[in-house]
Amino acid sequence: MKNIAIEERILKSNTEFADKNKELLRKKGVMAINIFGSPGAGKTSILERVIDYIKDYLYIGVIEGDLYTSKDGMRIDDKGAEVVQINTCGACHLDAAMIARAYETMNMDKLQLIFIENVGNLVCPASFDLGESKRITVLSITEGNDKPLKYPFIFKQADIVILNKLDLIDYTDFDLEEFYQDIFSINQDIKLFLVSARNGEGIKSFCDYLSDLVKN
Repeated sequence: MKNIAIEERILKSNTEFADKNKELLRKKGVMAINIFGSPGAGKTSILERVIDYIKDYLYIGVIEGDLYTSKDGMRIDDKGAEVVQINTCGACHLDAAMIARAYETMNMDKLQLIFIENVGNLVCPASFDLGESKRITVLSITEGNDKPLKYPFIFKQADIVILNKLDLIDYTDFDLEEFYQDIFSINQDIKLFLVSARNGEGIKSFCDYLSDLVKN
C-alpha cells in the first residue's frame, strides 16, 4: 500500500487537474468511481465485499481518502487490491490534484476499475470534480430516510445510490417507501441498490452492474 500525505496546496485549479485525470482515464481505458457517504455508512465494508466478488476477473485499484489514519486502506490492502492511501491532514474532501498524484503511483496500464473512497462527509465532496467516470452515494439504514432531502446535492450528483445495512431495517423506523419517493424526486435517473455489507445481500446484483459498466 502506498501512502500520500497532503501537506501543501497545489496552485493549479481543480478543473485543470480534473480534466487531466479524465483524459488519462480515457487513454488508459480505466473506469474510476467516486464514492461518497457519511462516516460509518459502510463504504469500506461494501468495497471489501465487492473486491472479493470481482477481483478474479477485474483488476481493481482503490484510492482511500481519510483525514489522518490508514485503517481503511489497510483493510482494502488485505483484500489484494492495489491501494493508495491519501491522508488529507484535516481537509474534508479529496480534490483532483490529490487524485492526479495518486494516479502517478498506480499501474494505470493494467487497472480496469478504480474506486475512490472519498472522505466521510455528505456536503463537501460532491462539489469537487475529480475527473471520475461515475459517482456513488452510500447511505445506511441507521442514518434515517430523511438524509436525501436534508443533503440533496450529494444525492443529485450521484449516478448510483447504495442503501446499506439492509439487515437492520426491521430494527429501525426507516421508511423505505418515503426513501424511494425522496430519492426519485431529487434524481429520476438514479440507479438504486439495496445491500447489506454485513451479510452480502444485494452485492451480487451491484457487482453484475459494475461489470457491465466496465465492459461497455
